[in-house]
Amino acid sequence: MSIRTRNGEKGFSYLELLVAAMVMLVLAGAVIPLARWDQKRRGENRLRMSLQMMRNAIDQYHRYVEEGLIVQEDVEQMGWPLSLEELVDGVGVSQPDSPDSQTVRFLQRIPVDPFTGEAEWGQRSYQDDFDSESWGGENVYDVYSLAEGEALDGTYYGDW
Repeated sequence: MSIRTRNGEKGFSYLELLVAAMVMLVLAGAVIPLARWDQKRRGENRLRMSLQMMRNAIDQYHRYVEEGLIVQEDVEQMGWPLSLEELVDGVGVSQPDSPDSQTVRFLQRIPVDPFTGEAEWGQRSYQDDFDSESWGGENVYDVYSLAEGEALDGTYYGDW
């Protein structure tokens, strides 16, 4: 949209350019918080997926023990893995109709917490309280995030 001035010249007035710049600033100011919110939401989704993946691996290990496919020598384990590393390194699983055992890995790797940037997780053993923040070390019954922060829904990452 060009305006013809009295002299017949085409162009925008200083006021029009100023108004256009202000509109651009307002729009940019609205987009930046949305981008930060979206980034946090994506991180929360990755955190949920990582926790679910580790918990599924822990539960699968426990099912194998209950079915007699994994034999544990330590009574304190109570059917749970000793560590997250054991789920990555793998354990020998024996089939009922075969004398040979095969190594089964329940996790490819320990996932990285998207909010701490580390592959470090809080752990609870079966003997610990359900809300304990210190790990007894007997086994791994549950995992939780060590990130200190509040999620978009108002809960804390460590409570997930």
